Amino acid sequence: MQSRNKIMDDISQLMTNAMGVAQGAKDEADTAMKGLMDRWLADRDFVTREEFDAVRAMAQKAREENEALKARLDALDAKD
Repeated sequence: MQSRNKIMDDISQLMTNAMGVAQGAKDEADTAMKGLMDRWLADRDFVTREEFDAVRAMAQKAREENEALKARLDALDAKD
């Protein structure tokens, strides 16, 4: 009976170790894939979300300034 429990304990320990190794391999693969994707994206000169938002805000401000200038020009043309 004692040897049967020892075998079960050994199998349980083996399975626990195997799960730990599998989890470690998964984490390592995830890290490697993330690094690969980051390098691939960086090589293509994609912009970050923050950069995109900043340029979009600048474009919106320029649009608003253009509309204000157009309104002033229209008002000047109406006086003539």
